Amino acid sequence: KHIPWIHNLRDTDAAVGVDDELTIRLIRLFNEPAGQKLLLEVGTDPSIVEKLDLLGISGVGNLIAAIKFAKYYELGEDDIVFTMFTDSIELYQSRLAELTEERGLYDQRQADRDYECLQGLSVDYVFEMTHVDKRRVHNLKYFTWIEQLGKELPELRAQWSDYRNYWSGLHEQVCALDALIEDFDAEVQK
Repeated sequence: KHIPWIHNLRDTDAAVGVDDELTIRLIRLFNEPAGQKLLLEVGTDPSIVEKLDLLGISGVGNLIAAIKFAKYYELGEDDIVFTMFTDSIELYQSRLAELTEERGLYDQRQADRDYECLQGLSVDYVFEMTHVDKRRVHNLKYFTWIEQLGKELPELRAQWSDYRNYWSGLHEQVCALDALIEDFDAEVQK
């Protein structure tokens, strides 16, 4: 839906499109009792099932993309795909309640359907990116970040044209940003 401002497109070799509906179906599979029961019945490690609440909507979307990526590149058990689980279902309890209201109680039949979708993930919408593609996707940042959110055009240009300095400068801020995050977390926990 949008390209994150802090995403270096020059270092991006592939993009994966993920259907929002599939993400919603899987958060229910992972978090509703009927879904968790099915996952255990098919042999999913119980320690994994109990941690699935650590994945929110974005996290499940990233998981789907990682599975599609692994299938596309024909990766095996000795390969590693690293992705980020950026949120947890804790942020979406009201959304789960809305889904129950909209679609009804989540039962074994729906869990079976959703599990089938998970097992049937394919390589559709996996896109290997050429240099021109990377530039095209980078330019999509303009609409969200410049037009809608007021970021500066020279900075967007620097991300592409002066990328070595721009991105290494950003990486040099990591320790300072980590300290700010730790201070914020400590303040919130008071």
